[in-house]
Amino acid sequence: MTYEEYQRGQMFFDAQDYAEAGRILAPVVEAEPENRAAVELLGRAYFHSAQLGRAERTFRRLIELDPANGWAHEALGRTLERRGRAREALPYRKLARAMGTDPADEAAISVSAANLAG
Repeated sequence: MTYEEYQRGQMFFDAQDYAEAGRILAPVVEAEPENRAAVELLGRAYFHSAQLGRAERTFRRLIELDPANGWAHEALGRTLERRGRAREALPYRKLARAMGTDPADEAAISVSAANLAG
């Protein structure tokens, strides 16, 4: 991944062009699948562009990379809820709460884990 491509994806995300951000970030994550910042931003872009299957897979990957990331558990829970799978979402949201992450509504997925850590 070039840092420039990640920044470009962030720019499109910030401009609320989530589909384009996802298109830019997908190859970045493919090239660097361990890059948590890129995986997170890609998941957020998919969530906001209603690509919920992709968002779910991406947030699951983020949890694999960082199991102690409460925000990732919350984001996955919200994604599952949007997909009509509230029962499946519940354990992820409860775990996020136990990790100290505040409950998120759909708009809160715009806030990154880095923002919540500060």
